[in-house]
Amino acid sequence: VQLQAYGGGLVQAWGSLRLSCAASGRTFSTYVMGWFRQAAGKEREFVAVSWRSGGITYYADSVKGRFAISRDNAKNTVYLQMNSLKPDDTAVYYCAADSSIIMLQLRNPRGYDYWGQGTKFTVSS
Repeated sequence: VQLQAYGGGLVQAWGSLRLSCAASGRTFSTYVMGWFRQAAGKEREFVAVSWRSGGITYYADSVKGRFAISRDNAKNTVYLQMNSLKPDDTAVYYCAADSSIIMLQLRNPRGYDYWGQGTKFTVSS
């Protein structure tokens, strides 16, 4: 599967932004979809994940209550709605996919086989 993330840019603190990740292929609904981010000089970290049907989602503590992951399997797209943005949210955001990942690996970037190219956004204070 090929992934294309977009929606980055510049946003002010406490603003909102929605990222999208479009996937190729006909089996999108079989993939667990995750969002990760990597700030300058830091390791890639887990942000959110959506199970195949979209009914199960998990979030990093740092974004819980502010971010929401959703997916539209008919459009082969996963979204990340981000609200109440903080300067610490500034990073390159990546979407990731895997069809056979286990629950214990959901927050581990090494558990995902497919990655988008990343989209960057900056939160200004």
